Amino acid sequence: MNFENIIVEKNNSLAKVTINRPKKLNALNKATIEELHNAFKSLEEDAAVRVILLTGSGDKAFVAGADISEFAHFSVDEGATLARAGQEMLFDFVENLSTPVIAVVNGFALGGGLELAMACHFRIASDNAKMGLPEVSLGVIPGYGGTQRLPQLVGKGKAMEMIMTAGMIAAEEAKNCGLVNYVTTQEELLPLAEKIASKIMRNSSTAISEAIRAINANFEDGVNGFEAEIEAFGECFGTDDFKEGTTAFLEKRKPNFS
Repeated sequence: MNFENIIVEKNNSLAKVTINRPKKLNALNKATIEELHNAFKSLEEDAAVRVILLTGSGDKAFVAGADISEFAHFSVDEGATLARAGQEMLFDFVENLSTPVIAVVNGFALGGGLELAMACHFRIASDNAKMGLPEVSLGVIPGYGGTQRLPQLVGKGKAMEMIMTAGMIAAEEAKNCGLVNYVTTQEELLPLAEKIASKIMRNSSTAISEAIRAINANFEDGVNGFEAEIEAFGECFGTDDFKEGTTAFLEKRKPNFS
C-alpha cells in the first residue's frame, strides 16, 4: 500500500507508522487522516503485527495540530460532520484497536496531534516535547475527542485549565500529571519505545486485546466495565494462549504464544 503522507515500516512483529509532513510539522489534513485509517486497518488485520508505534518525522513535531486551512470557512453542520467523521475514522478507531498502539511523541503534540496521541493506548515523550489543546484561541473547542480523553488522563481540573488557557505543558509536567508514561531524550526515545514493545510482545496478544477491550469499556456510557472484564476474562479460557500460558507456568518454562 502506497502512502503520500505517512511511512509504514514493519520489522518482524513490530510496526512503525510515521506521519511524514515535516514542512507542515506533520499537521493532520483529510488525506493524512484517511491514510492513517487505512494503515492502522491493514496492520490490525496483519496477524504478524503485535505492536504499533506511532510517531512524527523529524525532531520538532509529533503532530503540531490540524490543517486549519481545510475547515476555516466551514458552516455549523460542516464542522459537526468534520468532527464526527474524524473521530470515527481515526481517533475512536485507534483507541479500539486490539493491537497495542504506543504514541512516540517526538516534539510538539498540539490540538489534533495531542488528541491522536491520547487515542493511542499510552504515550512516551522526548524531553523537548510540548503538549496542549490550543483550540479556544481559534474560537473553537477540541473536536477529535480532546474534551473527553484529556480529563480521563489528567483529571477534570487540569484538563479544564489546559483547554481554557490554550497553553502548552512540557514533557516532564505531562508525565507528572499522567498524560505520558515516560520522558527521555530524543536519541533514546525510539529505543525506549522498542524496549517497551518487546516486553508487550512476549505476552499473549489475545489476552492483551481482551484487556484493551475491558479497560476501554470503563469509559463507555451505559457499559458496566466490571461485567466487560468478567466476560473478557471468561473468553480467555477458551483460547490456545491460555492453555499455553498456564501449561508453561506449571512446567516452569517460558510460554510460546502463537
